[in-house]
Amino acid sequence: MTVIKDPAGRYFASFVISDEPDALPATEPVIGIDLGLKHFAVLSDGRRISSPRFLRRAEKNLKRRQRNLSRKQKGSHNRDKARLKVARAHAKVADARRDFHHQLSTALIRDNQAVAVEDLAVNGLARTRLAKSVHDAGWSGFVGMLEYKARLHGRIFIRIGRFEPTSRTCSACGIKDGPKPLHVREWTCPACGARLDRDINAAVNVARAAGLAVTACRAQVRPGASSPAQRSEAGTLRGAV
Repeated sequence: MTVIKDPAGRYFASFVISDEPDALPATEPVIGIDLGLKHFAVLSDGRRISSPRFLRRAEKNLKRRQRNLSRKQKGSHNRDKARLKVARAHAKVADARRDFHHQLSTALIRDNQAVAVEDLAVNGLARTRLAKSVHDAGWSGFVGMLEYKARLHGRIFIRIGRFEPTSRTCSACGIKDGPKPLHVREWTCPACGARLDRDINAAVNVARAAGLAVTACRAQVRPGASSPAQRSEAGTLRGAV
């Protein structure tokens, strides 16, 4: 067992156990997920999951605590206490985000036989003006949870290539239209005349790709022999005692 102390001064006991995978009963639905910033996720069944924006909501408090830390004399006991308050405020945001990811990923894996999501270029987006919002959303952590929970419970998880034209392909007739700037949220298919919502259309196309994969597979998906938790689940060894 490893005892871990995180930057917020909290202690965790990290240990490994052997457990049998728990397969969920087979079900029919296949869901596609379009991740975004305005809505955290838009699902192919039309549901929109609002983005909690944990970091944005806590930003005022974080800035106040950071200013308080910067005013303390280096090496002083008061600076150590102020640093701990900053770390705890950040840990509270991270915990809230992780809990949201867990609840949503568990519900999606429980209710659907196959889950598909587009493989986003998170590292590239994190170097743009959207960096803070991208980090706040935590897409990589959420997708990682979907993947290991699908393996653990005998579901199918599919990553759709990031270069697939999901946003510009009509989900009604399949024709590919030209590129569309981000401010275009709805468009009309020039071939069939269908009026399409950009995000729902993309989610439906992602789900369709997942549905084709399920049809081609047809074999029963068994739980993986082992499904280790993500590194972030067990904390970090930095600062271990």
